[in-house]
Amino acid sequence: MHEKIVNIPTTDGQMEIFVVHPEDGGPFAPVAIYMHVWGLREELYDIARKVAVVGYYVLLPDFYYRQGRIRHEWRDAEGRMISMHNLDPERREQVRAPLQKLSDAMVVADSGAMLNFIDQGEPVRRGAVGSIGYCMGGRHVICAAAAHPGRFVAAASLHGTQLVSDREGSPHRLANRLRGELYCGFAEKDPNATPTIRASLGDAFAGRAVDYRFALHAGAEHGYALPDRDIHDKRAANRDWELIFAMFRRQLSAP
Repeated sequence: MHEKIVNIPTTDGQMEIFVVHPEDGGPFAPVAIYMHVWGLREELYDIARKVAVVGYYVLLPDFYYRQGRIRHEWRDAEGRMISMHNLDPERREQVRAPLQKLSDAMVVADSGAMLNFIDQGEPVRRGAVGSIGYCMGGRHVICAAAAHPGRFVAAASLHGTQLVSDREGSPHRLANRLRGELYCGFAEKDPNATPTIRASLGDAFAGRAVDYRFALHAGAEHGYALPDRDIHDKRAANRDWELIFAMFRRQLSAP
């Protein structure tokens, strides 16, 4: 595997991106991993490697770059990363603070910069791009797909947050702009994926040009898909991977 850290120009500065892809057989279909509120960590690097090893060119951008290099993690006695709801209020606020300075519009702009980067000499197939987003990233992949419908055609939102809201740019209000395919992985025990929210999403995407699919994981909690977490649900995460890779095969013409 080839790995590198690159810094690409954006309208607001230089954004760090972790890039990984196979050594042989390119050009590769590109896939972008959209981070969650904790910032980049080895856990997300390993997820990028998991996708790349089967034949994809994977990008993992640091959308917090405007605020410096932000990385948060605290571990329990068993070495597992402690989830948000298990943190004390002070550390919880520390994790959430950078999010307040990151808008969906910033991520959409940065996604455009990322597309410009892969179109300039990287071993990438031109055209269709896949994406996987966790937590806030689950919202961001939908926003990016709506802004770049000709490129982001295979988006996966895993335990996404604020997918339905009163905001004008709420993901469910962007349904008519998406093309290709969207997959959402929901945790049964997640206040961000209540029956009302799931129904609103289903209604919003019904009859649209994008093929909307989802899975509801019984007993899972918010954050279940992340392998280094105290509430990781291996069964649910593996089901997500099964469905995501099938979507990539359909939409990206890749392995």
